[in-house]
Amino acid sequence: MRPVQRVLRAAILAGPSALAFASGGYFDHARLIALIVAWALATAAVLLSDAPLPRSREGLAALGALAGYTGWIALSTTWAPLKGPAGDDLERAVLYLGAFIAVAAAFRPRSAARAVEPGLALGAFVVTGYGLLGRLLPGIVHEHSTASAAGRLDQPLTYWNAEGALAALGLILCARIAGDNDRRRELRAAAAAAAVPLAAGVYLSFSRGALAALAAGGIVLLVAAPSWIQLRAAAITLEAGALGAAACAAFGGVRDLTGSLHTRELQGAAVFAILLALMALAATAAAWAQRAERAGTTRLGPLPLPSWAPAAAAVLVVAIVVVPVAIAKSTSTATPTAGETSARFSSVGSNRYEYWKVALKVAADHPIAGVGTSGFAVEWLKRRPISDAAKDAHSLELETLAELGLIGFALLCALLGSVALAARRVHRYDPGLAAGPIAGLTLWALHAAIDWDWEMPALTLAAVVLAGMLVSRSQPA
Repeated sequence: MRPVQRVLRAAILAGPSALAFASGGYFDHARLIALIVAWALATAAVLLSDAPLPRSREGLAALGALAGYTGWIALSTTWAPLKGPAGDDLERAVLYLGAFIAVAAAFRPRSAARAVEPGLALGAFVVTGYGLLGRLLPGIVHEHSTASAAGRLDQPLTYWNAEGALAALGLILCARIAGDNDRRRELRAAAAAAAVPLAAGVYLSFSRGALAALAAGGIVLLVAAPSWIQLRAAAITLEAGALGAAACAAFGGVRDLTGSLHTRELQGAAVFAILLALMALAATAAAWAQRAERAGTTRLGPLPLPSWAPAAAAVLVVAIVVVPVAIAKSTSTATPTAGETSARFSSVGSNRYEYWKVALKVAADHPIAGVGTSGFAVEWLKRRPISDAAKDAHSLELETLAELGLIGFALLCALLGSVALAARRVHRYDPGLAAGPIAGLTLWALHAAIDWDWEMPALTLAAVVLAGMLVSRSQPA
């Protein structure tokens, strides 16, 4: 049975990355196939598991909340104004529910749970690496960037902000793996090397939300794993990644696709060589740090953090979202064009504030049950203060409040809260296992609060895998 279980777990971990190459699973055909596969894997996982359901109260609450949220979406399709998009929303929720059940049943043993971090990190590396190759080797790897991307890295997901968020998630997981003293030395060095292209992917997406989420995830990682080993590993991965991003920024053909094909090929080859050298340097630095740790010639033990550090980290994470939004409250920018993408990092202008205002107005007018799933698109056309088209409110919480009302919002809060409580339980008895997933989920939750990550299965499924693993381990086997 064990070989079958290993194949099952590998298929679950590979799912988000495979779906990334089908436009992130955003469109009907790929999403429907993913839904069928997810429930097939869930059925197999339940049949092969001795304890298919979570045993902790937090785990059962999370499963019940997700099932309730899915059921409420299904019910809301009866009053939703757009039946086709409403069906799409329901398919996504059913997909996530099946994936959650599959993970919770399959990854209960600690040895299996330990495979989640490297599995998802490898997937993010492959997806981001493919996107980078289209820029670094444009004469060999031919990618078709969407017009709306305007020079930003969007392949293969086809949405640059989701691409950046997935790369950021992979980077956080690599930083954790590199700082996990219980991992094999070769894996830790490889994780440090993989951080270079992942950081380049974050930069080339020009996603301010992904960058903010990365900062929040890094803060949480150091609080969840407060050791000198983790701090050194984070420094190595982030510094090597920053150098990789700087190399991309130095060449316009790579940065924003300017210049002729010949120019882009030459500059891409130069950056490719630089990134490979930086990957080797990061792996060497990680190996050197490990030797120093084993020899006892470098500082070990826990970081001297004060007792109020977790509370301060929570405030800082919230501020990372709130402060830019407050600054951008009265600003608005149109979709940037090619050649202007580098300036995005020095600007907080966005149309999101307009989306959020409309979502809150809709929620005020339909407080209990909302306007029905997928209904924001209709309400936006009725109420929009600007001409931009929008299907989503660019915030999971606000869109839920507008479309599913207080009932749907309560179910969503119950889901997020239950997963958070399960994560806290796991961190109490197994902090080494929980630290990376907690940081990764923080990154996803922050980004989903300011973008439409829920509608991009390749990204959200990675978060579902992390959440499902924590839930399955919230009552140790």
